[in-house]
Amino acid sequence: MTLKFLLPLILLSAGLSACSDEKAAEAPVRPVLSMLAKPREATAFGFAGTVEAKFSTDLGFQVLGRIVSRDVSIGDLVHKGQELARVDATSLELAVKQAEADIASSDAKLDLARVNEQRQLTLLASNATTREQLEEAVQSREAAEATMQQLRASLTKAREQLDYAVLNAESDGVVSSLSAEVGQVVTAGQTVLTIARLEARDAVVDIPDSYNQLTAIGTPFEVILQANPEVKVTGTVREVSPQADAATRSRRTKIALESPPDSFRLGSTITATPVAPSEGHLWLPETAIGGNDGDRFVWVVDPAARKVQRRTVTTRPSAAGGVDVLSGLSEGERVVTAGVNSLADDQPVRIPDEMPQ
Repeated sequence: MTLKFLLPLILLSAGLSACSDEKAAEAPVRPVLSMLAKPREATAFGFAGTVEAKFSTDLGFQVLGRIVSRDVSIGDLVHKGQELARVDATSLELAVKQAEADIASSDAKLDLARVNEQRQLTLLASNATTREQLEEAVQSREAAEATMQQLRASLTKAREQLDYAVLNAESDGVVSSLSAEVGQVVTAGQTVLTIARLEARDAVVDIPDSYNQLTAIGTPFEVILQANPEVKVTGTVREVSPQADAATRSRRTKIALESPPDSFRLGSTITATPVAPSEGHLWLPETAIGGNDGDRFVWVVDPAARKVQRRTVTTRPSAAGGVDVLSGLSEGERVVTAGVNSLADDQPVRIPDEMPQ
């Protein structure tokens, strides 16, 4: 009797187990994000920045003094040798006059020492003096000559100090900033104004670390004026900040402009766009690439079977961010762009447009 009741239960359990195994054998259909592989235009984005001088010079007086005149303002064009500012030179002029007076006095003493030496030589020839007295006369003359040499050096220094009372432009350029006003007492070496030289200009932009491939020295850019997009020049990266900004995670990047027109004035707002090589490579986001540097792959969606196939590809960093696919993929093929490390060959997938509403 017991066997009669147990047999149907055993058969039912076996049937349920078989159904369960069949369902387990079927791979689940997984929804995935994807895109069609195609070339990407690098001109689709750019970085805003400003035009700055490649070389700027902070100028200051080489002597302590009170500024009595300043002949330039911010934005003024200046030429090499032009007077920019002046400090009160009264004490410096007095120092020059004192040095000149000291030389005049010393010159008279030197003449007297030379006459005395010559007289002692004449007297010694007639045995009217001693050799010791002649040696004293020679020493007096040599001391007077040494004093004269020292005083002449002091006069030269005093005149140089007087020249330092005038601040002159060391090169052609434009006044970019002022750091001292008339009436202010400045120390030697203190910055009074800054001259930006015009022969070389940079486009200065901040580039996020996520586009670090664009900050390589020599990377080409196209730079346009935001006020007039028709005006554009080319340039290359020449300098990158070694440290990223803590808040924005971007690096200050300087792009050397090639023969910029006069309209690229200092402070002008520009947009710098990376110039990608025109080789027609396919572009993918980094999230579409699996594996390591030695074995890079993507998942290609078979449009008929709705399954994915692993495909080995060769890539390189793209000027537009992401990667350029050099080989292994054809234009128009659909590629999975997320979750590439959790897929398997021949796994059924569903792209968003095919999901039931």
